[in-house]
Amino acid sequence: MNGITIILIGAGALLLGVGIGYYLRLIIALGKRRSIEIDIKQMLIGAKEEAQRIIDEAKHKSEEKLAKIEEEDKKREQEFKETERRLIKKDELLDTRQAEINKEIENIKLKVEDIKKVQEKISGIEEEKRTELERVAKLTAEEAKDELLKEIEKKYEEDLLVRMVKLENTNEEKITRRAKDILTTSIQRLASSTASDLMVTTVAISNNEIKGKIIGKEGRNIRAFERASGVELIVDDTPGSIVISSFDPIRRQVARLALENLILDGRIQPAKIEEVVEKAKEEINKIIKEKGEQAVYECGIFNFDPRIIAIIGRLYFRTSYGQNVLQHSIEMAHIAGMLAEELGADVAISKAGALVHDIGKALDHEVQGTHVEIGMRILQKFGADERIITAMKSHHEDYPYETIESIIVQTADAISGGRPGARRDSVENYLKRLQELEALVNAFPAVEKSYALAAGREIRIFVTPEKITDIEAKLMARDIAVKIEQELKYPGEIKVTMIRETRIIEFAR
Repeated sequence: MNGITIILIGAGALLLGVGIGYYLRLIIALGKRRSIEIDIKQMLIGAKEEAQRIIDEAKHKSEEKLAKIEEEDKKREQEFKETERRLIKKDELLDTRQAEINKEIENIKLKVEDIKKVQEKISGIEEEKRTELERVAKLTAEEAKDELLKEIEKKYEEDLLVRMVKLENTNEEKITRRAKDILTTSIQRLASSTASDLMVTTVAISNNEIKGKIIGKEGRNIRAFERASGVELIVDDTPGSIVISSFDPIRRQVARLALENLILDGRIQPAKIEEVVEKAKEEINKIIKEKGEQAVYECGIFNFDPRIIAIIGRLYFRTSYGQNVLQHSIEMAHIAGMLAEELGADVAISKAGALVHDIGKALDHEVQGTHVEIGMRILQKFGADERIITAMKSHHEDYPYETIESIIVQTADAISGGRPGARRDSVENYLKRLQELEALVNAFPAVEKSYALAAGREIRIFVTPEKITDIEAKLMARDIAVKIEQELKYPGEIKVTMIRETRIIEFAR
């Protein structure tokens, strides 16, 4: 009983405590609420005061700004009025000036009229004077003039004639002396060798066993070499050398290089010969390119197309009347440059025109036309300066001289070719005859290639076996011999050798 009572008392005390706590919390919360409301009201009052202060400041600043703007507007308006007054004054001044100018123009017009009247009056007086003189002298003005000139000519005719002859002789002597001085100076400033090229090339060998290898079994190696290179090998009893003979210097150089490489290699047989000859042709093409670049560099010409330079390099292996064409062209370029300097002409155009004047000779055996026409087409095709073409095309007087540079190129050509021993006419005729012989044979169908050998006493012809039979080859050889007799002029006789070889290649795998 007592325990229940205690529990009840405790529960009641607990409930009482909870009630008292809740009441106290409620009282505290109401107190805080009233405190927050008071703070909010104070903040609102402060914000209103701040807003009013900002508004007052903004109003004050706007009033100051407005006053300043109004002041600036007044200043601008005053400036505009001042400018307007100045412009009005200027307009008035211009009107006054224009009026004065108009008045001066009128005065000038009046003076011009007065001058015209005076001139007309003077002309009338002169006309009357001339008429009176003609009436008195009974001669017109032209007749009097002619009479006076005749009288003077008659009186001083002998003196004038002597003077004119003297001046003519003196000027001619001066011009001739000056021309000789220029040419002599140019020639003396450039002294170069004038040795002529030979038609044979000698290759040294270490022993005579090499000759046997070069000839091969039944002569097959030497025949293969001559077929591939287009030259004639002269293997005689001369110790220590083999002679390569051909009128074409490029073929000789290819054959020389190929033969030297074969001798070094030691393996001499038809297949190897063809391979070495092809490599030698590639090496000669490199030399041609290098020679062209050296030539333009030596002459100081740097604006040529690379293809023109490559064609110039081919002239290294070409001759004209026994004279190396590239050396002749380089020599001409130097001489032309000296002449152009002396005469006040274009040095660059003169040198370039001289260097390429014979460029057509590099392809004259492949392209129809004279070497001048071929050269002009080459230069035009590869974009050379038209002034260079004009300078080079007249060096054989095929075209009229259009510029002083064309005369200089022709003169330089004559100087270079006219050196003692520089050229041999018989050599040029000989080369021309051999070229004509090869061209005539190559025109026949089924001819693969042909070579003139033994100084033109033999023409060796290689035909394509698939296009012609043995019987047809025999008949064609006779036709070629007849055509040579009809169309060409030559001493002695020409041997026509027709070669038809069938080559069959198979592979064993």
